[in-house]
Amino acid sequence: MQQPTSITLNPIARVEGTINLPGSKSLSNRALLLAALANGTTNVTNLLDSDDVRHMLNALKQLGVSYRLSADKTECEVTGLGGAFCLKDGLSLFLGNAGTAMRPLAAALCLRHSEADAGEIVLTGEPRMKERPIKHLVDALRQAGAEIDYLENDGYPPLAIRNSGLKGGKVQIDGSVSSQFLTALLMAAPLAEADTEIEIIGELVSKPYIDITLNMMAIFGVRVDNQDYRTFKVKGQQQYQAPGDYLVEGDASSASYFLAAGAIKGKVRVTGIGKNSIQGDRLFADVLEKMGAKITWGDSFIEAEQGELHGIDMDMNHIPDAAMTIATTALFAQGETVIRNIYNWRVKETDRLTAMATELRKVGAEVEEGEDYLRIQPLPLSQFKHAEIATYNDHRMAMCFALVALSDTSVTILDPGCTAKTFPSFFDEFLALLQ
Repeated sequence: MQQPTSITLNPIARVEGTINLPGSKSLSNRALLLAALANGTTNVTNLLDSDDVRHMLNALKQLGVSYRLSADKTECEVTGLGGAFCLKDGLSLFLGNAGTAMRPLAAALCLRHSEADAGEIVLTGEPRMKERPIKHLVDALRQAGAEIDYLENDGYPPLAIRNSGLKGGKVQIDGSVSSQFLTALLMAAPLAEADTEIEIIGELVSKPYIDITLNMMAIFGVRVDNQDYRTFKVKGQQQYQAPGDYLVEGDASSASYFLAAGAIKGKVRVTGIGKNSIQGDRLFADVLEKMGAKITWGDSFIEAEQGELHGIDMDMNHIPDAAMTIATTALFAQGETVIRNIYNWRVKETDRLTAMATELRKVGAEVEEGEDYLRIQPLPLSQFKHAEIATYNDHRMAMCFALVALSDTSVTILDPGCTAKTFPSFFDEFLALLQ
């Protein structure tokens, strides 16, 4: 079925209701990869049905991993390999724009299956993926003995990887651009030939995502010695063990749009995450509370209710994806909002700093774009301008700008189908909250 080229949201008077969140993208793709490497069978439930997860599943199938996917694609029984992948020369894996597939697979595919087994594989993706840096990960893997070549531009996919093995040892990795590089190295390190000691160079961004990785590795039987996020020690020649069942939490990043809507104009509860969630983006609710929203936490839900919102000035490096939602929420607050330490927005699905500043200005906002920050002035509800919002093939741009309809002005979102990357039913769910 052909996707509509745009969707127009008319002014929304109030939102209210409950949203059952789809599974987390970050947890879904980590769970699938760990299950594939593990000894035994893992039944992954509440799996996210989205483009990024499909890219991981397709890659695993091509790599010889057996799995059974339920009819609704939210449950997957994975038969683990009990170790590294066996590569066939000439295989090329297309991973779209899925960083949560590209980065961890790049590391895992370096692992040696057996002395007799050696092959080369190509990892590639959409044009934007070829613009997303991977040099820091490749540099670290090469220190551990990996054989990786760039096929087009140095520092960027596509990559040619030979499974010559990871020897372990002392490895330095730059943590300043993406936590996914460290996640990839951590997940592969237990299968290295010797112990690995990883030293972080620069300031490690998005630490909560590393907490997710360490938590999941522990569930699959491998523990990492984390020394204040500066050094990580991983024993080599280990084997992941299937936990049997693994329930994917609801996506905390996806929760941000609905919680923000409740905080701006109504009352919304999201289920599937709660006060004990392992996802750092649950802390988005704390930011809303600082802005003046009323937040209620439960074991399996978070609820946001309208309050008198005021601007904030915050370092949001720990929640870079959810922080995008604050950029549109800021339009409805009293006083300016400054979102700081978000340079890594520039190397996501698009250059999100420039994209967000450009589109906010279209609706009438005064925005200052810095190298690693945004300064946003609020707008009276009656002064929003109707705009056609370009989404840059970036799912989060489309979802963030749905909030503009909570003003007195409609908004048109171009290419709404780009939400298929993580939340194909987003606009249906959002419109279901209208009062």
